[in-house]
Amino acid sequence: MKKFLWIAGCAALFASAAAMAANPAAGKEKSKTCAACHGPDGNSAAPDFPRLAGQNYDYLVKALRDYKAGERKNAIMAPQAANLSVRDIEDLAAFYARQSGLVVKY
Repeated sequence: MKKFLWIAGCAALFASAAAMAANPAAGKEKSKTCAACHGPDGNSAAPDFPRLAGQNYDYLVKALRDYKAGERKNAIMAPQAANLSVRDIEDLAAFYARQSGLVVKY
């Protein structure tokens, strides 16, 4: 049990370090193509496109990695994620995770 807790603690620490190394300012610059569907700050005005603002950093990283790897299927997102580097994904996730998730009424 102690070994499991140690491993879980190390994984959490590593994830936190990765989030801190990401550059949200660079993510904002890289998010310009994302804005067409998700809005300039990640608060999409259209119900067909998910709100990215305020989402968990780790969730956003995993989602983008899965789109890039083809493990998550979406005809729009697959080509968008295809050319993203690891750093691009981290920066985008850092930018959107720090945005305020506004409640949009349709």
